[in-house]
Amino acid sequence: MSQEERIDSKRAPEPVGLYPHARRVGNLLFLSGVGPRERGTKKIPGVELDAQGNITSYDIEAQCHSVFRNVRYILEEAGSSWDRLVDVTVYLTNMKADFPIYNRLWAEYFKDNPPCRTTLEINALPTPIAIELKCIATIGD
Repeated sequence: MSQEERIDSKRAPEPVGLYPHARRVGNLLFLSGVGPRERGTKKIPGVELDAQGNITSYDIEAQCHSVFRNVRYILEEAGSSWDRLVDVTVYLTNMKADFPIYNRLWAEYFKDNPPCRTTLEINALPTPIAIELKCIATIGD
């Protein structure tokens, strides 16, 4: 296996721009921002949109489960795994409302040896989602 390679998942949602799902460099795996969309569709779990495409309501718990699943898909297809995550940057569009739910779910998903984490609130993401993760994991020996 090459020490530098592009990873494109067949299970995670298609990227919304010109970028790979991940890139391996040596024993590190760098994931592009991962959201909660579902592959092959523009559907976002727990999101209701009006006719203009604006968010009318969303379920942050459903989005958290979906984004964690999408990260796991990319990690597994690249030859890494959930327990090999070392650093995660989390982007939330509503820190005050969503952080408590997201933080509770994080604790459920990372009971043992959680990765380093930074959580930021931002005004918007490229699609009508409320959470996105940027991850670094180890891979290989």
